[in-house]
Amino acid sequence: MATQNTIQVRIDKKTKEEARKTLDELGLDMSTAVKMFLRNVTITKSIPLDLRTENGFTIAQEQALIKETEEAKRSGKRFASVDALMKDLRS
Repeated sequence: MATQNTIQVRIDKKTKEEARKTLDELGLDMSTAVKMFLRNVTITKSIPLDLRTENGFTIAQEQALIKETEEAKRSGKRFASVDALMKDLRS
C-alpha cells in the first residue's frame, strides 16, 4: 500500500463550510474531493477546472466576444438616432 501524506490548506471558514455543504450533498467528504482533484491534475496534466470570467464566460469565449465587438465597431454602420437605425432596418 502506498504511503499516505498529509496536505494542509488554509482557507476562510465561509468557503470551507460552503464547500463542505455542497460535498455532503454529493456524498463526498473534503478529503475525497481533494484526492479526486489532485488525481485529475495528474491525469490531465492541467488544472481540471472550467475557469470563467466575472461575466460567466470561459476566457476563450470572452476573448472571442471582445474580438467580435472590436470588429463590429470598426466595420459596422453607425446611426445618429434610433429613427435612422429603424429606417435602415426597414429598407
